[in-house]
Amino acid sequence: MNKFMDGDFLLDSECAKKLFHEFAESMPICDYHCHLSPKEIHENKQPSDISALWLSGDHYKWRAMRSAGTDEKYCTGDASPEEKFGAFAKTLQYSIGNPLYHWAHLELQRYFNIDTPLNEKTAKEIYERANKAISGGDFRPQTLIEKSKVKYVCTTDDPIDSLEYHKLLAEKDLPFKVLPSFRPDKALNINLSGFSDYIAELGKAAETEIKSVSDVCDALGKRADYFNAVGCKVSDQAFDYVPFEASDDGELEEIFAKGMSGEMLTQKETDKYRTAVMLSLGRKYSELGWVMEIHIGAMRNNNSRQFNLLGADTGYDSVGDCEIAKPLSRFLDSLDYTGALPKTILFNLNDKDNTVLATMLGNFQSCEAESKIQFGPAWWFLDTMDGMTAQLKALGNLGVLGKFVGMETDSRSFTSYARHEYFRRILCRLIGSWIEEGMYAYDEEIVKEIIEGVCYKNAVKYFGFE
Repeated sequence: MNKFMDGDFLLDSECAKKLFHEFAESMPICDYHCHLSPKEIHENKQPSDISALWLSGDHYKWRAMRSAGTDEKYCTGDASPEEKFGAFAKTLQYSIGNPLYHWAHLELQRYFNIDTPLNEKTAKEIYERANKAISGGDFRPQTLIEKSKVKYVCTTDDPIDSLEYHKLLAEKDLPFKVLPSFRPDKALNINLSGFSDYIAELGKAAETEIKSVSDVCDALGKRADYFNAVGCKVSDQAFDYVPFEASDDGELEEIFAKGMSGEMLTQKETDKYRTAVMLSLGRKYSELGWVMEIHIGAMRNNNSRQFNLLGADTGYDSVGDCEIAKPLSRFLDSLDYTGALPKTILFNLNDKDNTVLATMLGNFQSCEAESKIQFGPAWWFLDTMDGMTAQLKALGNLGVLGKFVGMETDSRSFTSYARHEYFRRILCRLIGSWIEEGMYAYDEEIVKEIIEGVCYKNAVKYFGFE
């Protein structure tokens, strides 16, 4: 029996241990997609306790707690911080196989120097030890980011955002950069309530009156220029599936008028509008030299009752099962045909689509960048040991794994950088097994370049950060 989560955790061969400890472990982090708050980073406040640091806003933990039968007051309700921590600890002891179990213990080890397994019996002791560490130490956001060896943080920001906190952070002498990412989902969601109000706000931000789809595209283009001036190099879009429906100008304006008046739209009408706007955005991203990230496959806000009570991003999303290949191909091809396809990262949330995306990449590669079209890392419901391994294998089987841009946290937590370590251990375990089995020739210089590239260097080069 191996020791619980020791220094060689997940490293099941001598080669895996060498790859991790000599090449991967000390690499910095490029967190090119996350949901950290630039305001919180700027204000840099010390958390009151470990519950505030760990449980506030973490729908991963809330979802697990609910599945264990925990009352909502211990998740989003008015239970005390210690009660909430105890409820999570009790849930964790039953979460065998869940990455939360590993993430929590990696965070306890790396940030609190606590090696004791967390469960219902140890909850009080660990709560007190962690809070003592917080009260006597520095657990402010900027300190945690620096301690985690993060060099680049790309937050997720709406086009109408003033980016005031990014500007303030840029004035500070920090050992890392906090950069905005352009997330235009609200401008694309013509079928959702509040669309017309949002378009009015977009018009104000862009200092233009929006009366047509062309005006929407112009306004988004102006905001993209503004983001670019503040250091943005990344856009991000989230879809059930990437839409592609052809339309003419007359159709588009009729659809836009219906959406602005709050009328019900068909799925085809929604897709026609989204296609037109996304093609315009893709061209703009290419012009600016940005990376276009596309997250595919989340089915959101499934529980209407809880959505009405708690709102979005509270743990009621799941994996969708749409067919994605054909519209994605046509969308990418339309941009590529006119020489306007930007560097693109494709993320899937349903592992049935691993082969779809891993083969889609090869259709649109070019010498503009190494692996210009990337298969994004396993995320959300797939950033498990099995999910990460499956994504790495699919890319290894069908693409060029050595040019992969690697992991991002996709998180709202300042201690979630332990997930990069989790990913790196899984990466070294997999590549180590291939080398041990004689499936890949061991040349230390080349293998070192691959490991360091996937852990950090490929992303920095791909996004143009250095």
